[in-house]
Amino acid sequence: MSIKVSIVVPVYNAEKFLNKCLEPLANQTLEDIEIICVDDGSKDNSGKIIDEYAKKYPNKFKIYHKENGGEWSARTFGLKKATGEYVGFIDNDDIPEITWAEKLYEAAKKNDADIAFCAYDRIDLDTGKVVATEMTQYGTMNKEVDFNDDFIVYANPSLWNKIYKLEKVKNLEFLPFRGCNDTLFLIHSYMLGVKKLTFIPDVLYHYSLRSSSQIHNMNIEDINNLKKYLLVTKENAIKYGIYDEFKYCLDVMAFLHLGISWMYMVSYDKSVNMRKLMKEVTEYLDKNFPTWRKSKFFKIPHCFPKGIKFIAIWGVHLLYKMRIPTIYVWSYRFLVDKLHIDIKW
Repeated sequence: MSIKVSIVVPVYNAEKFLNKCLEPLANQTLEDIEIICVDDGSKDNSGKIIDEYAKKYPNKFKIYHKENGGEWSARTFGLKKATGEYVGFIDNDDIPEITWAEKLYEAAKKNDADIAFCAYDRIDLDTGKVVATEMTQYGTMNKEVDFNDDFIVYANPSLWNKIYKLEKVKNLEFLPFRGCNDTLFLIHSYMLGVKKLTFIPDVLYHYSLRSSSQIHNMNIEDINNLKKYLLVTKENAIKYGIYDEFKYCLDVMAFLHLGISWMYMVSYDKSVNMRKLMKEVTEYLDKNFPTWRKSKFFKIPHCFPKGIKFIAIWGVHLLYKMRIPTIYVWSYRFLVDKLHIDIKW
């Protein structure tokens, strides 16, 4: 049997919700798949659960047990074991539709795409309600990767709503830190030759929101790791010989993730001096990603026609240039915490 899609599932202490994830994978409508479960040193019954699935579905499930190394290491381990034409990644506490693999694979093959994206929703685990549905806005669409277009910066970077052509990413590894390694994996795939993207508006994945998510427990160590691996990404762009053409998108990405998203998240850590930290981040960006200040992607003619999200980004960018970026954090915290209004960056 020729494997069409390899599905990598990092597993760690997930016994409470693992069956809800694995059942729809076992019953995928696309038959020619392999489900690679990597037990990352679980201390509960997760390892036994995936072993049971392998016994029940020996032609579908491939099980590996390893010492704990973090989700990134389990993903890399699974990627190296993949043999399919395409590879995708599922989080062990989320729920894919049974048509997830089939519809993404059909879209990828129909359009000869290197990556196929689908829509998804976010589910509040406490209430079971759909909080948001995302990635439907593109409809059915194809897109070429273009380093002069900031589309690749804003295209959703999550691993689980897409499949990658294996030959394009098989030599990649996930960077060893939590949080942004899915984004940097996607960016590295662009740098290594991914060109054709295809999008379908079908909601094929249900992402679980939990109170223990990273947004509530980010710290200075996370910020330092992101700064470190943004520099690794820059160094790799230089090594691959594409830095001159890629630096404008890379600098935008550095500002969006470090200057906007992660500054908001770390603001929940009461031990952090946000004024000092944001000054340090500004200096870091100026030194290492200098085109962020004058980027065409942050100018009024580019941002305002695109709607509220981009107008908000323009505003945050302006506050940074005026050296008063903390106004952004506390304004956004007020919108989210008090008014329950959230702008997705």
